Amino acid sequence: MSSARSAGLDLVKWLAMITMVADHLRFIWPTAEWLFIIGRLAFPLFCLGIAANVARTVPGQLFTAANARYLGWMLAFSVLSEWPYHVLDVGTGTLNIMPTLTLGLLVVWGVHHHLRVMRWIALGTLLMALLVSDVLMYGWPGVLLPSAFLMALRGGWGTWLVPGFVAALANLTNHWLRANVFEPITLMTLAAALVAAPVGLWMLRGQYGGRVWRVGRWGYWFYPLHLGVIKLLTL
Repeated sequence: MSSARSAGLDLVKWLAMITMVADHLRFIWPTAEWLFIIGRLAFPLFCLGIAANVARTVPGQLFTAANARYLGWMLAFSVLSEWPYHVLDVGTGTLNIMPTLTLGLLVVWGVHHHLRVMRWIALGTLLMALLVSDVLMYGWPGVLLPSAFLMALRGGWGTWLVPGFVAALANLTNHWLRANVFEPITLMTLAAALVAAPVGLWMLRGQYGGRVWRVGRWGYWFYPLHLGVIKLLTL
């Protein structure tokens, strides 16, 4: 794995967190529907972050301590984030976002690493995602999104259409959006998901002279903690 820090990757993570917080501020200001649209940038950018991390590793070198820690943190916060997520959004019928991202990591590992066992794991993960798609935030398309971004990272600018399309499809797993696909808010939501791909790839590939504050493992804690803070503010 490359030890060089990517300022572009940190900027992608920062924008993902900022737009995620903006989305969740709707629980304080329910009438601010535009926050929902801004929030559709967050999930694709988090998926791009996963794809970029995987792309920086050597194909075939899967069973490393770094990858074990990566998966361990993802699994741990899939569990730790569930209660804060449901406390804030009591009406949701899905799990928090971390299980979708964790399954996406397993699938993109199967795409990146030329190992038969990992490809079987990735295939099994995708089949499981298809079976439990209704309880996954962004459903099975969300599980595929990191792999779509990996394809874009390998194929150049034109391939941003692949993750852009998958991101839009992932938003259509929302029952209301799917039932009201021609409503203005739905069209703007799909446009935001689509544009997240080229914006994220542009940021990731940019050259930056200044120092960007690193998003480290504290970013895992940020997810459940900010949900709790927003819940307190709603009271």
